[in-house]
This record gives sequence, C-alpha cells and structure tokens, in this order.
Amino acid sequence: MEILKNLKYSKTHEWIRVEDGIAYVGITDFAQHSLGDIVYVELPEVDTEVSKGDEISNIESVKAASPIFSPVSGTIIKVNEDLEDDAELINHKPYDAFIYAVELSDPSELDELMDADQYEEFCETEGTH
Repeated sequence: MEILKNLKYSKTHEWIRVEDGIAYVGITDFAQHSLGDIVYVELPEVDTEVSKGDEISNIESVKAASPIFSPVSGTIIKVNEDLEDDAELINHKPYDAFIYAVELSDPSELDELMDADQYEEFCETEGTH
C-alpha cells in the first residue's frame, strides 16, 4: 500500500492535495485496492457548494459501489473528466487521478485530517495493510 507523505487523509479514505488554496480530492491506494477494478466514477457538478462530510459522488467497481465524501468545505471548481472514459485510472495511479477540486472555504479543516503516518496507523487498525 502506497501512502504519500505530502498529502492529507480522511477516515473515509479520501486523499487531499492542496495547491494555492485549491484542494484536489481522490481516493487512496488503500481504498482503490479494497474496491477492486473500478468501472465507473460519478463526477460531481462544478460550482456545487459542499460541506465537510457531505456525500459528493459514488464510485463503482466490480465488487461494490462506494460513496465519496468531501473531507473539506468549499466550492467544487473542477472535475477530472478523464475518469468518465477511463475510470481505471484510479486503479493505476490513485494519487494522480483526482476526482474533483474544491476551492477551500475553511482551510482550518485541513488540520483535522490525518498525515501519512496517522493514516497508515489508521489503515492498520482497520485490519488490512
């Protein structure tokens, strides 16, 4: 399982990379591995206001469908349209294949997320590593 040091992580297995006040959100290597072969990603609507914890979209694999939650609050300003035609990008490069980007309304929410070491420990307590 790959966990990148420069990202933040949620307990629902989303990763967050912040660049100039924009939070790019995707699912972690742990999550994509648990889901198996991803066949579809429901992309959220641009200009949607989201709050931390909101269910934003769904991701479907050959095993199951799983909700994607927003780890931060803000406005969705971009979605990864490449996933419409090639959802498996998440399986191949989970940390490159963001699902959507949010303009942060409350950057302090980032402090509530886990760093790489905390996330690795969290995954170990979930019984799989």
